[in-house]
Amino acid sequence: MKKSVVIVLVLILAMMSITAKGQVEKGVDLSSPVKLVLWTHDDPNRSVLEKELIEKFVALNPNVSVDYQTYPSGKMAELLTVAFSTGEGPDVFNQSQSVIRQFVVEGQVSALNPSWIGLKSIDEMKNRYLPGALDAVTLDGNIHGMPLEYTNLAVYLNKRLFREAGLDPDKDYPKTWEDMMEISSKLVKYNGDIILSRGFDFRYATYYLMEMLPMVEQMGGKLVSDDGKTAVINDAAWLKFFDYMKMWGPYGKNLGGPTYVSVSKVFDSNDGQVAMSESGLYQQARMRSSNPSFYESDDWMVIPYPQWEDAVQKVPCHVSCHYYMVNGNTPEAKQVWSWRLVDFMLSHSEDYLKRVNLVQPTHVLFESDTFKAMPYSDVFKSDLDHATLTFYSGNSSAIIEKMKQAVEAVMMQNQDSETVLKNFRRQVQLIIDEE
Repeated sequence: MKKSVVIVLVLILAMMSITAKGQVEKGVDLSSPVKLVLWTHDDPNRSVLEKELIEKFVALNPNVSVDYQTYPSGKMAELLTVAFSTGEGPDVFNQSQSVIRQFVVEGQVSALNPSWIGLKSIDEMKNRYLPGALDAVTLDGNIHGMPLEYTNLAVYLNKRLFREAGLDPDKDYPKTWEDMMEISSKLVKYNGDIILSRGFDFRYATYYLMEMLPMVEQMGGKLVSDDGKTAVINDAAWLKFFDYMKMWGPYGKNLGGPTYVSVSKVFDSNDGQVAMSESGLYQQARMRSSNPSFYESDDWMVIPYPQWEDAVQKVPCHVSCHYYMVNGNTPEAKQVWSWRLVDFMLSHSEDYLKRVNLVQPTHVLFESDTFKAMPYSDVFKSDLDHATLTFYSGNSSAIIEKMKQAVEAVMMQNQDSETVLKNFRRQVQLIIDEE
């Protein structure tokens, strides 16, 4: 055998050996030390779990280290935008569908090569999840992220406060938005014009498209036409919504507003500040941690998302989905390890549910005994069966801001609903036209 042939055979055998160990894949060196930087929003309970999972991953892959960093959820979008604009983004990060779409469209995030995580095809990945769960991270047939938490909001209700107000929580809980206003009027307590105890209040903040747009859609309204070209469809639906929010605020029945502390932060205290609060299944883990005696009591329950009496279609709260994504501007070896890290962490979906009450939209999880055993998981699942992802686009953050301004204009500035609608339509149309 010629010497040159022998050398080639030796090289091929050497390469086969390395590939078998997973150290080289399609010319990518995965054997060198690599440090991954992961950014995620604050969640103390989730952080404990994820650090444990990362420790296991690193033990299995000793050439990999991970710098796990947490930031306030309200700051993440701004931090990521600045970081990516300077080419300094983290290797792995998570954000909601309203924020990440711009990174997908701009090509800032890595498209999954299914072989990197041992899959044969993209369809194999899609088949893990509920229909529509990957829509916000899908572009041109490629997948750019994996769902960390898939959240719809239902209404947590304090049964003790209902009983103290002479209400039967099992019979008198609000089924409609009309009920919600009437019952909240019976539960609210004041010191002058200042609200001391609210019956119910909205989340406001960044939740306008998630919690309030469904109220418009229940009456046949839309934020954007089906062809994506026209803003704000069905004036009657939008005007009824704006009139309702005006009546909810200080110039109406004075039942709540965005200047008060978020009800989701005070519901668990069970100290009379609020009787009803919108939140996800994850709230139960926070309640169990912050007020275990209340969590273990029979003084709270969860009810479905209200509908209008004259709703033309059932639209529960929209779904917010946070995805883990991989920076597409980093070397390919880092992208491979980042995807493997994300896949490893998210393969422990029952741990996320049991310890943090986070729901990942996999068929396996929803069919598990763990999910079915969670208190009121049937209420969340029943709403979820009719829910869709919260509106997302490259400029969805700008649209959220315009809806926030419109709601505050009727609630806090007592502006006329028709004038607010006219301005809101013009502003959203400008955003759409710029895309």
